[in-house]
Amino acid sequence: MNTLILYIIIALVALGAVAAGAGWWHYRHLPEGEEPVVNPVDMECCGQHEVCEKESLLAALSKQIEYYNDEELDRFRGRQSDEYGEEEAEEFREVLYTMRDDEVAGWVRSLQLRGVELPDEVKDEVLLIVGDRRGR
Repeated sequence: MNTLILYIIIALVALGAVAAGAGWWHYRHLPEGEEPVVNPVDMECCGQHEVCEKESLLAALSKQIEYYNDEELDRFRGRQSDEYGEEEAEEFREVLYTMRDDEVAGWVRSLQLRGVELPDEVKDEVLLIVGDRRGR
């Protein structure tokens, strides 16, 4: 019995070492200039609804970027959400208020995949729209 537990512990440590090695190897062999993909916290889901969680999990699997006539926002890639000026935040609002409510969650996901953070000034508006849609 004690030998079995020892083998299980050794197997788990070995598996962890292999996973860490694979992660390190993958990071070291990214094409030059390409950043590793980091999945930020999903802003569009409160996590309290079964359907909401299911949609978020399915969205997390999708890696295809869809544009919403907002290609010009890619120039903000890598900028922090608190670093935008009012005119720049207004550019995000223009895109936000020209789309249907059911497209907003997908747009936010698209921005996340592209590495573009929403300005702090626009986040509350997005959350209101998405929350209102989910409340229907």
